[in-house]
Amino acid sequence: MSREPNNLGMNIRYSETRVVQVAETELLRRGIVVRPGTAGQDAAVDRLGVSFNMLRTQVLHRLTQKGWNTLAVTSPQANTGKTMSAINLAISMARELHHTVLLVDLDLRKPKMHEYFGFTPTIGIEDILDGSAELSSALVNPGIERLVMLPAKGPVWNSAELLASPAMAQLVMDLKSRYPSRFILFDMPPLLPTDDTIAFVPHVDCVLLVIEDGRTLRTDIERSVGLLNGASTPLLGTVLNKADVRQPTYP
Repeated sequence: MSREPNNLGMNIRYSETRVVQVAETELLRRGIVVRPGTAGQDAAVDRLGVSFNMLRTQVLHRLTQKGWNTLAVTSPQANTGKTMSAINLAISMARELHHTVLLVDLDLRKPKMHEYFGFTPTIGIEDILDGSAELSSALVNPGIERLVMLPAKGPVWNSAELLASPAMAQLVMDLKSRYPSRFILFDMPPLLPTDDTIAFVPHVDCVLLVIEDGRTLRTDIERSVGLLNGASTPLLGTVLNKADVRQPTYP
């Protein structure tokens, strides 16, 4: 495991974790907002950043209130912007100075979290689970302070079995208990096409459901909520993605 930095302020140095620097312009092109409110930045980008800051505040409040530190991000179906939402939320959470964030790619059939940051992982979470690599060798810092990623290489043919395995349960327990000031976000596959997410969510404290404005069906939302209830995993809330909402400026 890479050493958690003692100083949660600025200029964190990762002694073991691989650091991948990505140009902020490239991240913005892929829909990732690192610093909302930057001078000269597009108004739509700032609105997106503000939206995720508001989501961050609500999520952190509820997690802290419950004493939780693990959150799975999923959606009823594919192509809702789930991974982008998970990344933006993780970055927004990492901007707070009092904790660190670990973002884990568990969409093992189609992992693409690393694509947003422009690198190809040589070691993934599947290598940790089969014992062929140490956790510290897979961790990546994408040039954003207080944020560390655990990517997946994929695709994995037995993904549901791997997500429900004792090795996965042990890894999650280790990640949850190792650092009390860390929040862990898991980017999951969509709920309805496979049983991958339902196999895993009993390991986490709660779930955030991403739905797409004008596209996600009410019946799919109801089926997703029913599956989560059956897994006895609390639904923290829903995120309405790709909505065209014009927020007034302040002041």
